[in-house]
Amino acid sequence: MRFAIEKISQLRTGWNERPLGEDDVYRLCKRYKVTVQEMPLRVGGFYYRVMGRDFIAVDSRLAGPQKLAVLFHELGHFLLHMPESGATANFHGVGLPTRKEHEADVFASCALIPRTLIECRTAQELIEDGFPAEMVAERFAIFERYAI
Repeated sequence: MRFAIEKISQLRTGWNERPLGEDDVYRLCKRYKVTVQEMPLRVGGFYYRVMGRDFIAVDSRLAGPQKLAVLFHELGHFLLHMPESGATANFHGVGLPTRKEHEADVFASCALIPRTLIECRTAQELIEDGFPAEMVAERFAIFERYAI
């Protein structure tokens, strides 16, 4: 996890310092030439690479924190797990949890609920602000486990 955190901190985006939003996702995607496609999907989203081009597909029916969580999760796959060559695909919420899925989850959780919010707000306050209870619980667990 330490390697992933070091890699993420090089982005200089305010990750884990301030809540990142949709503008931040699209700015990072533009910087790294990742195309975001919104369409009806049976999964929340997925990252894939074809012929040297990178894509994030997100379910067009998602909104708010759920959509942002999927976008940041898939962007995490690109930033942390992009292959040097060849095709790949990573699907949000499909299959058993792996190290890569956990790292993408951590990236998304800290992007949406940074350490500064964890240190000054209660879980109930974050839920009242509109964050799903499961997302808040996951974020507090990350803080406890990794102190980030």
